[in-house]
Amino acid sequence: MATTVDRCCAPITSAPLSQADAAELAVPLKAVADPVRLRLLSMIASAAEGEVCVCDLAGAFDLTAPTISHHLKVLRTAGLIDCERRGTWVYYRVVPETVARLGALFAPFTPPAAGEAGQTEPEKTTAMA
Repeated sequence: MATTVDRCCAPITSAPLSQADAAELAVPLKAVADPVRLRLLSMIASAAEGEVCVCDLAGAFDLTAPTISHHLKVLRTAGLIDCERRGTWVYYRVVPETVARLGALFAPFTPPAAGEAGQTEPEKTTAMA
């Protein structure tokens, strides 16, 4: 006799993360779990030139320069940002591959925007003369 299994939720439709992938992605996620680091990453990512001088970042916070440097080091160690020294100053830029990988992690949870996934805008009709 066949029995049906009552499910409380919809079945999983895509492969969940492997243990290795989860451990790898946890590193940058932990790095951005701090509000200061999340804000630093946002400031660097939104820079019009694609990079930001540490001198511009430090002035945006009520924190000491060593504290800002520590937070930047955590982001750098997590692979979220990279830096280049030019004379006295250090310039920071986002590592697009790492940020894209984090974005892809959450993409399945994002509902499609209007006009995507088969949704179309109503066609405009014009009156014929």
